[in-house]
Amino acid sequence: MVIKDEAKKILAVSLVSGGMDSLVTAAIAKSENYDLALLHLNYGQKTEKKELECFHKIADFYGVPPKLRKIIDVTFLQQIGGSSLTDEKMEVTAFKGESEEIPSSYVPFRNTHLIAMAVSWAEVLGAKKIFIGAVFEDSSGYPDCRPSYYQAYNKLIKEGTKEGDISIITPVIHLKKEEIVLKAMELKAPLQLTWSCYAREDKACGVCDSCALRLRGFQKAGIEDPISYHQRPKYFS
Repeated sequence: MVIKDEAKKILAVSLVSGGMDSLVTAAIAKSENYDLALLHLNYGQKTEKKELECFHKIADFYGVPPKLRKIIDVTFLQQIGGSSLTDEKMEVTAFKGESEEIPSSYVPFRNTHLIAMAVSWAEVLGAKKIFIGAVFEDSSGYPDCRPSYYQAYNKLIKEGTKEGDISIITPVIHLKKEEIVLKAMELKAPLQLTWSCYAREDKACGVCDSCALRLRGFQKAGIEDPISYHQRPKYFS
C-alpha cells in the first residue's frame, strides 16, 4: 500500500485586524493548507487595544509562533486624520441603513498602506500569498474593498516587487455577512475571540456600521453572536 505524503504547506501572510472577516479569511487560508504568518496594524483606531488583544488570541488559537506574528505601528494615519475611527473630535456614527455615501469611519486609503506592509514582509519571508478579509458588501462605503481595487493592486505588486510573484487573495470578498458567519461555523473559527465594534472596547456598541452589519449577518444566519453588546438591535427578523 502506498501512503501519500501530506501536501507541503506554504507560508502565507494573513492580515488579522481582530475582526470577524479577517478571522474567517485566516481560517480559510489555514483550511487550504497554508502555514500562517499573521500581520496586525495599529493605526491609532479608537479600539486599538481591544483589536490587538483579539489578534493575539486568534494567533494563539491557530498556534502561530511569535516569530510569525508582526505588529506594525502606522499611527501616521491618525496624524493624517479624516476618519471617525482615528479622530477623537469625530463621533463614530450609528448605522443609517444601506447607503452609497462613504461613511465617516472610512480611513483614507488605509488598505493600500496595510497591504504595502504585508507585501514587504512577504518578500522577507518568502511568502507568495497575502490574505485579506475585504468584503464587497462593504464596498459602497469603502472603495478599497472593491474587487477592482485588488485587481489593480495585484498589478502593482507584480511591477514593484523583486520576483513579481506575490498576489493578494480575497476569499470572502463576494460573501454576505451571514455567509461569513456560516463559513466560520463550518471551519470552527473562534468567533468569540473577535471584535468588530468601532466605538467601544468594553462591550460592542451594537449601533455603529460595523456592529450593525455583523449583527445583521448573525441574525440572518440564525445564530447568536457570542460577544457582549451594549445593545442588540434587531436588524433582521
